[in-house]
Amino acid sequence: MNTSETITELEPNQVFVFGSNLDGYHVGGAAKLAYDKFGAQMGVGEGLVGQSYAFPTIGRFGRTFIEQDLKESVNGLYQCCRHNPDKTFLLTKVACGIAGHDESVIKQLFTESPSNLVKPLNW
Repeated sequence: MNTSETITELEPNQVFVFGSNLDGYHVGGAAKLAYDKFGAQMGVGEGLVGQSYAFPTIGRFGRTFIEQDLKESVNGLYQCCRHNPDKTFLLTKVACGIAGHDESVIKQLFTESPSNLVKPLNW
């Protein structure tokens, strides 16, 4: 379970964490999978919905997130993980696809993650 391509089903306590835009327009990549299979909703660009967590990596109207914006997204995810200790959050390689950030930079944002957050392989 290290990329969105390998996650095709979830256990009842698992949450699919995907990169989102704040407009909640889930039409490509992991966002489309979250919408099609795991309960993500159009128009919801951040937070826990169904068995998915929209992790914002792009702002409204396609504005590129800078590192500080991404740190705020990380903090929001961590807070959700801490408030839901009964759930296991499966993180995809957020911000590394359409958002265009370098994977080596993004994975450094997740160095001190909660124990119920499962990071992609090599993160």
